[in-house]
Amino acid sequence: MRMLTRAEAAAFLKDQDRFAIVTHRRPDGDTLGSAALLCRGLRQLGKTAHIVQNPEITEKYVDLHQGLTKPAAQAGDTLVCVDVASDKMLPDCFSQLSITLRIDHHESATGFTELALVDPKAAACGEIVYNVLEEMGAQLDVPMANALYTAVSTDTGCFRYANTTANSFRVAAQCAAAGAEVFAINQVMFETNSLGRLRLQGWIVENALFFADNTMVIVPISRKLVEELGLTEDDMENISGYPRSIAGVKMAATLREESGCIKLSLRAVPGYDAAAVCAKLGGGGHKGAAGATLYCTMDEAVSLLKETMLRASLV
Repeated sequence: MRMLTRAEAAAFLKDQDRFAIVTHRRPDGDTLGSAALLCRGLRQLGKTAHIVQNPEITEKYVDLHQGLTKPAAQAGDTLVCVDVASDKMLPDCFSQLSITLRIDHHESATGFTELALVDPKAAACGEIVYNVLEEMGAQLDVPMANALYTAVSTDTGCFRYANTTANSFRVAAQCAAAGAEVFAINQVMFETNSLGRLRLQGWIVENALFFADNTMVIVPISRKLVEELGLTEDDMENISGYPRSIAGVKMAATLREESGCIKLSLRAVPGYDAAAVCAKLGGGGHKGAAGATLYCTMDEAVSLLKETMLRASLV
């Protein structure tokens, strides 16, 4: 894998014409917003570009990709993935794709593409995509600004998380100046809760596993619970941020039971390293937010994770 500068990535994209853009499994606002921004920016510059349909996209984000997708990558496409730190983050139907360029901001990442543009200092992948498009001469219009604002606002928790930088605010201001529907996006992303999500939050209050003098918490979410509460993917998006919001909690994890595995999502405050914990479990991410996949029972996952979190806190 060859690491590129922003100028080199811009030159590479200028030299190509037909693009297929790929997002990660359980897609969030950053990967989906970055994909929409890149696709629209490339089209504005006269390129042929599509986003490969992600089967896991949820209702909350469907409109963001309206008119931009195609069912699958085709021979001759230049494949670009956004906000994907590892090939393990790709949906199963994307696992055989040969991706040429990765644009990403994860500190903990694996080299699975031919080329990569990675900036761990960026709060969101959307910031990097925007910088590359600027380098290429693209101009923010309203749909691009909406996509960029979605990417940056969701990955910074509406500019509340520790990863938020001065550049994050500058980018948000440029989105607003370009006509981004800031209020409407904030309403959907941060101010609206479904009944399912509220039920899950109530369950977490009663059933979360606290330890280390209540500074750490693990929330085991079984498939049975998901069925009983009638939860959707939108209901559970970034749910690990909820127990992290409890006063005194430094690290919060959710363990979600899936077919044959347990999905771990971990959040941490400054001074604690979620990525380091997840790396010991075969995953990765950022210091403030990371994840991993565990191949064991839920009880075993809880025990292993608790031990790993406690060890990390002693370093």
